[in-house]
Amino acid sequence: MPLSDVVNTFGQWLLAKHGERVHKIALDVGFTCPNRDGSKGTGGCTFCNNASFSPGSQKRKSLAEQMASGRDGIGRRTGAGKYLAYFQAYTNTYDEAERLRELYDQALAYPGMIGLAVGTRPDCVADEVLDLLAGYRARGMEVWLELGLQSAFDDSLARVNRGHGFAEYAETCTKARAMGIPICTHLIMGLPGETEWHYQRTLDRVLEVGTDGLKLHPLHIVRHTLLAHQWRHGEYAPMLMEDYIRVAADLIERTPESVVFHRVTGTASADILLAPMWCEHKWPVLNGIENLLKERGSRQGSRVGRACTELKHVA
Repeated sequence: MPLSDVVNTFGQWLLAKHGERVHKIALDVGFTCPNRDGSKGTGGCTFCNNASFSPGSQKRKSLAEQMASGRDGIGRRTGAGKYLAYFQAYTNTYDEAERLRELYDQALAYPGMIGLAVGTRPDCVADEVLDLLAGYRARGMEVWLELGLQSAFDDSLARVNRGHGFAEYAETCTKARAMGIPICTHLIMGLPGETEWHYQRTLDRVLEVGTDGLKLHPLHIVRHTLLAHQWRHGEYAPMLMEDYIRVAADLIERTPESVVFHRVTGTASADILLAPMWCEHKWPVLNGIENLLKERGSRQGSRVGRACTELKHVA
């Protein structure tokens, strides 16, 4: 039984909508972040070495070269002929709208490209950017705005030096969805100080605001980050794989079937990953989530509406 039998996965959602496989081509076009360039802070989030979120980064190549190599690699593996340009690395709406239009248009002009997925922070999406994305949607293109929330708790976000709160997320998400732009919300399990109660309450708050997609990630520790320093000094302990699998399955069960899961785990490459080492490989985690849902006789949405009050909030 594949995971898509019990979870509304993005790959299967795209296949059903477009009649053939559609794959993302991850792009790095040299954006930065307001939490790095001094406008909101410096150093970035405590867990952030961006290479861990965009393995195989091609930032030294031109956009055209990245598109070509991404297409060729996907073609060899899957034979797919349709793609989404995935602006992934750092904050991909953090520029003037006209500059963004140039980059997005260049990507969309590539053969087989049917739309965009744009990863960003919820505090960096100007109204002009929403207008731009809505314009692509009006032309019939597939467009997803991916917002890195990570947690609905402002104290947790401050603890990892995130530089924004839940209010900015709720405002941007509400505006975008009112304009017909679908939102994929990124959530991290295992942030310092958080428990299962926080994860479930975060999901509740995200669903209350409304979202169209979710990405779940385990927090992993990579080189050249403050989190790595904290881990080395015994100030942080990462999640065990079995705990992450259980938490992910719980959240999937409590998510309405209409919400698309773009990802249910995350990985980092071996050259930068410090801990937990199970984050080097995705398939044991994916298989574990699938098997646990099967053992429970459950699936996405099977526990929608169930309150998380049975879990205690342990400060």
